[in-house]
Amino acid sequence: MPNIRARLLVVLVVLLGSLSVAGPSPATAATLPDSLWFDETPLTVQNGRFVDAAGREIVLRGYNVSGETKLEENGGLPFASVADAKKSATALRALGGGNSVRFLLSWAHAEPVRGQVDTAFLAAATAQMRAFLDAGIRVYPDFHQDLYSRHLFDPDSWYSGDGAPKWAVDAGDYPDESCGICLFWGQNITQNEAVKQASYDFWHNEYGLQDAFLATAQKTMAYLRQNVSAAEFAGVLGFDPYNEPHAGSYDSGQTSRTWERDVLWPFYEKFRARMDAAGWQDKPLFAEPNLFWNANLDFQKQEGGLLDAGTLGPRYVFNTHFYDQKAISGVFMWGKAEDGQYAGDFGTVRDRATATNTPAIISEFGHPLAGSVSDKAPTVLKAMYQALDSRVPGASWWSNPDGGGPVLSGTQWQWDIYNGRHHELMNGNPDKVLTTGDAWNDEDLSAVRLDDSGKPVLRQDARLLDRIYPSATSGTNVAFTYEDRSRDGNTTLTWNPVPSSLPNVAQLVGSGQYGLLLWRSNSGTAPTELHLPASFPTGSTTVVSDLGTAYAPPAYTPATPVGVAAEPGGTGSRRLLLTDTDSGVLHYALVTNGATAPSATLLNAARSELSAWAARNAG
Repeated sequence: MPNIRARLLVVLVVLLGSLSVAGPSPATAATLPDSLWFDETPLTVQNGRFVDAAGREIVLRGYNVSGETKLEENGGLPFASVADAKKSATALRALGGGNSVRFLLSWAHAEPVRGQVDTAFLAAATAQMRAFLDAGIRVYPDFHQDLYSRHLFDPDSWYSGDGAPKWAVDAGDYPDESCGICLFWGQNITQNEAVKQASYDFWHNEYGLQDAFLATAQKTMAYLRQNVSAAEFAGVLGFDPYNEPHAGSYDSGQTSRTWERDVLWPFYEKFRARMDAAGWQDKPLFAEPNLFWNANLDFQKQEGGLLDAGTLGPRYVFNTHFYDQKAISGVFMWGKAEDGQYAGDFGTVRDRATATNTPAIISEFGHPLAGSVSDKAPTVLKAMYQALDSRVPGASWWSNPDGGGPVLSGTQWQWDIYNGRHHELMNGNPDKVLTTGDAWNDEDLSAVRLDDSGKPVLRQDARLLDRIYPSATSGTNVAFTYEDRSRDGNTTLTWNPVPSSLPNVAQLVGSGQYGLLLWRSNSGTAPTELHLPASFPTGSTTVVSDLGTAYAPPAYTPATPVGVAAEPGGTGSRRLLLTDTDSGVLHYALVTNGATAPSATLLNAARSELSAWAARNAG
């Protein structure tokens, strides 16, 4: 869409006057613990990639924080206290391996009275957000909604929503909510007339609803900008304006594609103008298409994917969700996920991002961890993470590594430390107190919970969640794979074994986990980084690279080609740092925990095999 329109919107917003919200002056943040000279720089979008100030390609991995925002028990905040937020952030980094979060915000609590922003809520949300920024975790806020608003639903309803405030619902004379015969809460989106009409009204700015939302969004962004330090604001990635947009109902002759073009995209342009006016002009908008554009059930799928938006980068990021509705249904996929299960689905996301010249992020993906289809979760999540890493299935990765496309960023749904310990009055009904799971529409997807001592513990296999990934690449990623050896019950899942044509590499890896990155250098001065999971203690980690080999790699120094350092934030998480000094050269690094004190002969033999393989398959 024309940039002129967006610039005119910025001018209009500024002429209408500042919408900043006063708050306490932010403290001057000290440099993060364990930070190195190349850390703590803001990210931008360049040539279809996230890049830092050193020009390194950045991959974001993490979680949504959190579904607690949908509930009332903590006033629409993800946490009951800043102390809980800090506990969660430390665990997310140290146990979950994340370097970023999608941080949920509530319009209902930001603007409980029309035209009046609740600065106490904004202050509390900002303080909790800072807990993650100060742990070295990058953040992109999300004004979240599902089924438009909880205030559409009766106290005795089977379902609930979140998002819009009560006054926004009271403005419309909506019918009594009813989903009819619905097996899943999401069917309310297309079957509940109250949800459909309220959503339609928002997108058409009935009662000035969209204008009010945009004004509150600008005030929220201005408040955040003014109440975090410059160093903390550098860790804010951008903004996700609206979760899972859907028309509600289409006008006569309108299609899902024309709705994206004529209704959704103009909304994003307006929001982009509000970002610019609030001091977020250097940060991208995370734009979601119509939520059904990539549904994997044919009867749900609708044409979309921002097909008519043109070039999105550098001002926008292609932002989408993916859930395997076939697996979740329990009907349309009887078995479990397999190697390469989502290569096509995530490949479609890669293709749309490439076509729009911007990076892609899958800001929600996951699978239920309780209930009748929870047995599929280990394989479904393994296949999703595999597809984030590469579009090539494991069985053929070694023969076609550079066919994998960009390494995708993603944030799993979700990271809620209160899982199973809620006290939520569903739709305000004291006779319907929800305590189990996520306490919202029977969902149970949180990767974490608190044990009886109040300590965060994982609910999923640590091998699956805490993964090697190329968090920063000095140059361009050419290919990447990670064999996590995660488990489905007592069965270890190995979908990407080292081929027998590389016997020394196979011997080195053995039954251990391994990651392999190929990248092309670009004269960068900062090193390439790979996150090291807790299952890769420095003393038992082996690296085989054209830059050198190491068992128990030494501490990083600028003169050390292969070294280990802590990740910034003081959480105890670590990274492998690989330093090259050239440009346009293909490099590789294999990282494994499968060997115990391998001999120099084995390391050198494995290196020779990998060098020949890389030249043959990716050179």
